Amino acid sequence: MHPGATTAPGAAPVTRFAPSPTGELHLGNARTALFNLLLARHGAGRLLLRIEDTDAERSEEAHTAALMADLRWLGIEWDAGPDRPDAQGPYRQSERAALYAAHLARLEAAQRVYPCFCTPLELELSRRAQLGAGHPPRYAGTCRGLSPTQRAERSARGLGATLRFQVPAGRSIEFVDLVHGPQHFRSDDIGDFVVRRADGSAAFFFSNAVDDASMGVTVALRGEDHLTNTPRQLLLLEALGLPAPGYGHVALIVGSDGAPLSKRHGALSVREYRERGFLPQALLNHLFRLGHSGAPPGLLTLPEMAACFATRHLGRAPARFDEAQLRVWQKDAVHRLGADELVAWLRPLLPAPAAGPGASELARALQPNVVLPEDARPWLEIVFGGAPPLEPGAERVVREAGAVYFAAAAAAAREHAGDLAAIAAAVRAATGRQGAQLYLPLRLALTGRAHGPELAPLLKLLPPGVARERLERFA
Repeated sequence: MHPGATTAPGAAPVTRFAPSPTGELHLGNARTALFNLLLARHGAGRLLLRIEDTDAERSEEAHTAALMADLRWLGIEWDAGPDRPDAQGPYRQSERAALYAAHLARLEAAQRVYPCFCTPLELELSRRAQLGAGHPPRYAGTCRGLSPTQRAERSARGLGATLRFQVPAGRSIEFVDLVHGPQHFRSDDIGDFVVRRADGSAAFFFSNAVDDASMGVTVALRGEDHLTNTPRQLLLLEALGLPAPGYGHVALIVGSDGAPLSKRHGALSVREYRERGFLPQALLNHLFRLGHSGAPPGLLTLPEMAACFATRHLGRAPARFDEAQLRVWQKDAVHRLGADELVAWLRPLLPAPAAGPGASELARALQPNVVLPEDARPWLEIVFGGAPPLEPGAERVVREAGAVYFAAAAAAAREHAGDLAAIAAAVRAATGRQGAQLYLPLRLALTGRAHGPELAPLLKLLPPGVARERLERFA
């Protein structure tokens, strides 16, 4: 019936990301947006951003603004959308009511829809009865056969009515899914579904399909939880004589244990990861590889992802999200930051003494040892706070170094301040120590830790007199 994408061979694809502004942008939706962007860019096509806000009670402008900000933070830019109008707009469904009304009127004229007066309670009781009988729940067709007189009588009583699409009997709905391959559905298994809510607003099945057609969308990648929606929308588009896009239903994201992704697996929204200090390039690289294979190793830019993106590489199995793997990408991304980027990333944590001209040197010193900004906090306390306590096992090393060692080190620090080479040379001359025996006691006395950022740049960053004071503790 519908073999797949309507894109002509060689034609640039038009994709879309169509979120509902009812909450934050979560990881699954962010990945959907990314895949649609990469599909568009791979084929030198266009990405549309459409805000599906027909649910007036749950849609909020604040969510729309936050969603667009999150997308931009990730680097996902659209070619047309609410803020970038073109001839196919507007790109808020709340502004497209006249278009929906015109198409619904066409369906009414063709007698493809009918009013349904069933209450939510009646629908729920019917659903429970079907489940109790071992049948999949679908609308029982209660109002399909009402006569004009019966419909008028119910309207006169003030009963609210939805508008349902009359699904034809005995049909086979077939299409080729870009991820799951050939699909086959029987229309007899699909109940008549709502295309207009009782408040007069267009329902998802209807507005989503009509907008794809009127906006020229040729390929729609979305979550596989929409797979069973597709035959309904294909029937709608056929009834309206409108073109259908090619559909691809991407496997859902689950936690590392295979369970549906939830708070216990970590953060769920893009905002939460941004606020924790994860970098957009790290999050993009992790999302890209969740359900998409065939990418070259290493941290990729968006153009590099687009170059190797293909729907044939999208997997059918659930994609497992693992924050440990995300942290691997994060570490790589942090190590690639330039000096100014690094300072900007760490700035919220930098105390006043560290925010001046030496901020770049401090950031560079900490860079190899931090994955998230919070990892820098203990080192900032070591540099700008009081004398750090020795970690377990360090006291023996310091004690074995002895008073002569630290007296020489403190004297050199008084004269040479932050010059590690000069301090080490003085200690070497006084004690004859070399290698780790020379440098480890210095590191422990100055930082309290045996491992961490290189000691030389940290020593230069210590406030005047601090290095001498810390060394004199053990002299």
